[in-house]
Amino acid sequence: MFDKHFEDIRRYALYRTGDDEIATDIAQDTFLRIWEKQIIIDHKTVKGLLFKIAGDLYISHYRKEKVAFNFFNTFQPNHKSTTPEDEINFQELKNAYDAALKSMPEKQRTVFLMNRIEELKYKEIADQLGLSVKAIEKRMSLALDHLKTHLKDKISGLILFVLGFRLNRVKTENNK
Repeated sequence: MFDKHFEDIRRYALYRTGDDEIATDIAQDTFLRIWEKQIIIDHKTVKGLLFKIAGDLYISHYRKEKVAFNFFNTFQPNHKSTTPEDEINFQELKNAYDAALKSMPEKQRTVFLMNRIEELKYKEIADQLGLSVKAIEKRMSLALDHLKTHLKDKISGLILFVLGFRLNRVKTENNK
């Protein structure tokens, strides 16, 4: 089953994500999920099931990315529970995010900001810009890839910062 359908699932994930590495990960995770759950599959419906699982994995991946990028727009550190080092790290991260946005091609940045800041759906963006929904999806995918590439070195710092912030918050709440 893996040999027969892997490339189809990977191409589907590549179409959705626009990123080879993520597409390969999603395709592998699709088959891993089948293996872990020991699902008995009818050969007539195997392809549909694989595409459904891959689609669900893509949506999960997209939501995780969205949460990470929305973090910058909504998070304001509580100065009582952060250290000066945390504040410096957050500022560096925010500066790197701003620089990545500025270096992004204008067409991609426009679609990204319309979706993330104005919270418009792809269809609404397509209507406003006079483009197809597929063109908007492609630009958004390229914009996310651009940000991921430019923030790759900073992501581990973001995770540590958020974990440290949450741990401090829990300690503070427990001491009350």
